[in-house]
Amino acid sequence: MKSDSLLTALKKDKEIELIVTGRKSGKPIPRPVWFVLRGTELLLLPVTGTDSQWYKNVLRNSQVKLRASQQTFEGRLHAITQKKQVDEVIELFKGKYGSSDIKRYYPNPNAAAVMQLG
Repeated sequence: MKSDSLLTALKKDKEIELIVTGRKSGKPIPRPVWFVLRGTELLLLPVTGTDSQWYKNVLRNSQVKLRASQQTFEGRLHAITQKKQVDEVIELFKGKYGSSDIKRYYPNPNAAAVMQLG
């Protein structure tokens, strides 16, 4: 993975496309998601927490694709369920997108996901 070009692309984007494999259909399912970077980690916050469909799919198959600035990258997403770590991700999201939007769009932030880029 060309992490330098990926990090450059991600720093420009507010939203990326996450492509997961459907746990029942086995088909690729693309969806736009917000994200934050922490060093070489890409962090995601499922909108409805552990009830989010993409999150449930990642628990079944952690291999995903990301599309940012016309570049596609593959990797593994790992679930974050420890409250302290999820709270850290929420704070990073608030810093990037604003507290009011995070409160409005993420009603039950009880899980997050991380992908190592570097």
